[in-house]
Amino acid sequence: MSRERRTEMIRKDHQRLSIVQQCKLLGINRSVFYYQPKGEDSFNLELMRVMDKQYLVTPWYGSRQMTRHLRLAGYKVNRKRVRRLFHLMGLKAVYPRRPKTSQPEPEHKIYPYLLRGLEINRPDQVWCADITYIPLQRGFMYLVAIMDWHTRKVLSWRLSNTMDTEFCVSALEEALAIYGRPEIFNTDQGSQFTSREFTDILKEHEVRISMDGKGRFMDNVFIERLWRSLKHECIYLEEFAGGHMLTARLSWWFNYYNQRRPHSALKGQTPDQFYFNNRRSNSNQVKLLTAAA
Repeated sequence: MSRERRTEMIRKDHQRLSIVQQCKLLGINRSVFYYQPKGEDSFNLELMRVMDKQYLVTPWYGSRQMTRHLRLAGYKVNRKRVRRLFHLMGLKAVYPRRPKTSQPEPEHKIYPYLLRGLEINRPDQVWCADITYIPLQRGFMYLVAIMDWHTRKVLSWRLSNTMDTEFCVSALEEALAIYGRPEIFNTDQGSQFTSREFTDILKEHEVRISMDGKGRFMDNVFIERLWRSLKHECIYLEEFAGGHMLTARLSWWFNYYNQRRPHSALKGQTPDQFYFNNRRSNSNQVKLLTAAA
């Protein structure tokens, strides 16, 4: 269990255990519980916006190349600052890595990638999920979305101001409750998706778990394209003052994306049309095969 999760378990109003005793039982220092993180200053927030836009164009940029890019753009930054902001934003340079290098969460199990060579030709065959960084005027938030791979339909999404596990679990539970279950669920190797809380839900629903190869963002290419469309069509067109304004705008855009934005890859249909039409078609085929048997 992560340190952040253990810290959240501490209760100031516990009737039997003091904060000191709770920290000791959970194996964390008391100072960790009392620590109040400081928000990023305006300069760092501006850097993060510039970095996020550039990352969509050149996802292979690491901290060294991104530092050069920022300096050419007139920002006085060093690589140490850029590396810290990369980590804060959840960005990673895309390049081949040797297997079994640094794991996001060492005690979490990493599952094999199941989609290589697989023909994905129907709704609910494969779902995928990913997290991206969303800038605000005075801060930032994280967005998770769950998508049906074949039809590109966004099944659910959630916002959070921390990279915790709960908002990912909440999005997963909503998607399962509304649409049933997929055969395979694919994610990257982020600690939110490798956590017991997340994978146990998939196992309970008998969903096969698939995870991208290390450093291979193209293994989850369709949701990466979703982020590009979202940010260019919605996020970068205006500055959001806070989470409520962002939530309202995202709700509008995802409805627009699912219901009114046609895709050439979907024969000119919207994700909703392609998802539900194919779902009905598959259901009718199953009924015909059952009747023939």
